[in-house]
Amino acid sequence: MKDNTYVKRTQSDYTMSFKLSVVEEVESGFLNVTQAKVKYGIQGRSTVLNWLRKYGNFDWENQSFNSMSKSPEQKLLELVAKVKLLEKQNNRLANELKRSDDKAIIFDMMINIAEKEYNIPIRKNSSPEQSTPSKKKNNRT
Repeated sequence: MKDNTYVKRTQSDYTMSFKLSVVEEVESGFLNVTQAKVKYGIQGRSTVLNWLRKYGNFDWENQSFNSMSKSPEQKLLELVAKVKLLEKQNNRLANELKRSDDKAIIFDMMINIAEKEYNIPIRKNSSPEQSTPSKKKNNRT
């Protein structure tokens, strides 16, 4: 029989790199606090806010961005998290590009089939000749 007891998670259940990546996403504007909570399944209502206060660049007491220098470890973890985020975004964009390339190929094949099937030209073979003012004058004389 399964035990369906609720296990309360604590902040120590999340890795530092995970916390920093969530903070980075929120501070860069990719997500708001609620979206981050939902996206990553963070249960606590104020967990993300606590991370922003602890690890973020915003000075909550003075309501301004903090220019304090960070420890080398914190900088390294932030950079690692940023690299992971950029790699994820890069992979997503590469997949979107491949998908749109595939769509273009399929669309081109459909046009070829339609041209053969109905024996009509769908694509323009060449652009029409543009009339210029000098040609118009020459035609009138």
